[in-house]
Amino acid sequence: MKKAIVIGASSGIGRELAITLAKKGYEVGLVARRTDLLESLKNEIQTNSFTEHLDLRRVPDAIEKIRALIQRMKGVDLIVFNAGIGFLNPELDWSKEEQTIDVNVSGFSAVMGEVYKFFSKQGHGQIVGISSIGALRGNAIAPAYNASKAFMSNYLEGLRKKAFQENLPIVVTDIKPGFVDTEMAKGEGKFWVATTQEAAHQIYSAIKKKKKQAYITHRWRLIGWALKCMPNWLYQRMAL
Repeated sequence: MKKAIVIGASSGIGRELAITLAKKGYEVGLVARRTDLLESLKNEIQTNSFTEHLDLRRVPDAIEKIRALIQRMKGVDLIVFNAGIGFLNPELDWSKEEQTIDVNVSGFSAVMGEVYKFFSKQGHGQIVGISSIGALRGNAIAPAYNASKAFMSNYLEGLRKKAFQENLPIVVTDIKPGFVDTEMAKGEGKFWVATTQEAAHQIYSAIKKKKKQAYITHRWRLIGWALKCMPNWLYQRMAL
């Protein structure tokens, strides 16, 4: 039986992906800050599962808890980082920006670095990071969120390059969702909104195919291409 850990499994994409992985026969480690929701999820999963409380703002503690969970599970093949936080913050309230950086940058890189070191010693593994279509360009009303997602994508690319240069069979997959029907989908003008079930299904497909990058849903590849090609003078005039 393959083993997976989903960080940020209490709701949204992470919850549905954990259910999908269990249905595909994975033993699943469920990690999040809201332990009551984890216990509820655990009761829905048929395969063997583990839960772990994790607050990514407490970096040393988060690293130790990931180490301990991997040990409890006696190894793991796949680790998905789905946890994150974000605010619409046109006022540039520093407390909101700081929370975003603490979780999406500091917590993310600390945990993913630890995961990479474990897979390096184990000799194989797959790292999956849920970044965002927002990683591609800056956002006037959520500057820290988009910047943190850009950091995630760049960090994942760095780990992928590191694995290649070290000749290690470690797969690193960057998932860039567009709008998904979760608590994180904030603001007006949403379109092409996917259900969490649809998103989880496509993410699992990308994991199985060991893709380096995937847009969720697939049509968001068009938006990604448009954003990357759009000249600054035009992008600056868009209501983003």
